[in-house]
Amino acid sequence: MASSLVRPSGNRWIGGVCAGLARRFGMSANTMRLLFVISCVLPGPQFLIYIVLWVLMPSED
Repeated sequence: MASSLVRPSGNRWIGGVCAGLARRFGMSANTMRLLFVISCVLPGPQFLIYIVLWVLMPSED
């Protein structure tokens, strides 16, 4: 069973969004961060989605 979608308290760089998504999908946090950075070269609302997730994802604390 996958864990819930929360921002971890220890493995944060900026907002913990990539670490939370990585934990939810069973990936490494660094892999998720790399995928996010690579996705930034594609057109789309990546930064807006990141900010929305930062606001909406509850913190693990």
